[in-house]
Amino acid sequence: MAYDFDLFVIGAGSGGVRAARFAAGFGARVAVAESRYLGGTCVNVGCVPKKLLVYGAHFSEDFEHAKGFGWSLGEADFDWSTLITNKDREINRLNGIYRKLLIDSGVTLLEAHARIVGPNKVEVQGQVYSAERILIATGGWPQVPDVPGREHAITSNEAFYLKALPKRVVVVGGGYIAVEFASIFNGLGADTTLVYRGELFLRGFDGSVRTHLHEELLKRDMTIRFNSDIERIEKQADGSLLLSMKGGGTLETDCVFYATGRRPMLDNLGLESVNVELDDEGYIEVNENYESSEPSILAIGDVIGGVQLTPVALAEGMAVARRLFKPELYRPVDYDHIPTAVFSLPNIGTVGLTEEAAIEAGYEVQIFESRFRAMKLTLTDDQERTLMKLVVDAKTDQVLGCHMVGSDAGEIVQSLAIAVKAGATKQIFDDTIGVHPTSAEEFVTMRSPVTR
Repeated sequence: MAYDFDLFVIGAGSGGVRAARFAAGFGARVAVAESRYLGGTCVNVGCVPKKLLVYGAHFSEDFEHAKGFGWSLGEADFDWSTLITNKDREINRLNGIYRKLLIDSGVTLLEAHARIVGPNKVEVQGQVYSAERILIATGGWPQVPDVPGREHAITSNEAFYLKALPKRVVVVGGGYIAVEFASIFNGLGADTTLVYRGELFLRGFDGSVRTHLHEELLKRDMTIRFNSDIERIEKQADGSLLLSMKGGGTLETDCVFYATGRRPMLDNLGLESVNVELDDEGYIEVNENYESSEPSILAIGDVIGGVQLTPVALAEGMAVARRLFKPELYRPVDYDHIPTAVFSLPNIGTVGLTEEAAIEAGYEVQIFESRFRAMKLTLTDDQERTLMKLVVDAKTDQVLGCHMVGSDAGEIVQSLAIAVKAGATKQIFDDTIGVHPTSAEEFVTMRSPVTR
């Protein structure tokens, strides 16, 4: 049977664009449909604008640090609208780059909603296209619990477009998005409270990292309420919000930001017309080749509920394109030792096993930790402390995990991820000469394991 396209991609986010571009480069006839924005969550309401806001939030302490180095500054004044306007200009530029990348690759770009109407058919604005394979890469969407008054809350989708910086913000959640946005609002001058229903945020991260970040955020005058949750949100006559808390008590604020998880974005996609099975959490079930239970329909990225990171979606998109259209270049995605960063203030960088996960996996571990005040801060009043940690297999000397809380943690851990993935031992770390004076050299100068 002759098809209009060899591959029809629904969603022009990181994974979808990567799969489309490379498939077209391998000679396939490819179409991409996107109804919202080119570049997906990461470019528009995720990692890119978030990192720009993190940079902006960091200047408040940079100005304070400058005094210790002899700089006399006038009173700093922050303008939210300038930051958002400049952010929007950069995002629009990136949207244009994604559009050009697709078109220049020979991809047919359809900027409209696509709906699957059969195993090999997609409808876009009333026109039906046939495709040998359909790839779903529609990403995720923020979830807000069914709390009375939830219509008064915002999520990461809306935070980037606020008309003004709220004077008071309550951030609800305990994941990386929650701590990042709490850091952003706090750094930009908002009175910030982080509310989380659990004992300690960042579940799944190394225990030392979690407690260290908690201590550092408290130093920044952030209010943190664990074992706490919102029961009701009420808008008051003056526009402020009154939060009734579970167990009693209230909080008054100007903005409630929910970062309580994301769901797969499968709305109005037409999955009911095909045999695509979902798991208990609503994600598309796929095999090792990203094929759904409908053989002609594949899925990658956040819709399959795996590791929800942009570089992972990119790797999955590349793997699909290669396997289908350039099999001699195909290699499966390696999900071991994926490095990641949390752009809280201070940053977190991590790769490999946490201490807790290593012990649970049966390793006999040695732990190396260092906590210190960075050299840059010695001429200031800032008491922030950096944490660096190595988790080592006591039997083989292999470094199982590297973890850091401190300035530029993501930049530093990216390089360490190569060593961890290559199976480097602690002896190799020890034999590596450090770059002095840097914070990063601490990873190759920790000699004595800590006792537990």
